[in-house]
Amino acid sequence: MSAASEPARGHGLAACAWSAQRVDLFWVGEDARLRHSWWDGRAWSPAEDLGGTLASAPAVSSWAPDRMEVFAVFPDGELWDRYWDGERWHAWESLGGQLAGEPAASSAGPDRLDVFATGLDGQTWHRWWDGEQWVPWESSAR
Repeated sequence: MSAASEPARGHGLAACAWSAQRVDLFWVGEDARLRHSWWDGRAWSPAEDLGGTLASAPAVSSWAPDRMEVFAVFPDGELWDRYWDGERWHAWESLGGQLAGEPAASSAGPDRLDVFATGLDGQTWHRWWDGEQWVPWESSAR
């Protein structure tokens, strides 16, 4: 990868793929805002600013073709997320929590998203999307 094709500088990389020719890369810019670039099989897109004020690295997961959700802890200690619905990015929304660690996200299939983060109490906390709603936080064994 040449310097001209590399995403902008920052920290906290997260990536997901929702097709054989698509990789989406997210990172925290030097101004603490979320940045996004994608590989379409030929070249990297210019970086786009997805806003927010991140206090953690992002986590991202894709749950279907052309669908993905990105998560980050904000300075208020809550988990915030944005999602791509195939046409546009939806606004940041709080999923709550009292968190101190980096989030991690995964998907077991269509309409199922799981997100984990370390709470201020040192426990691992878990929320998931069940296809209709976000299920309340629960403590998970670590």
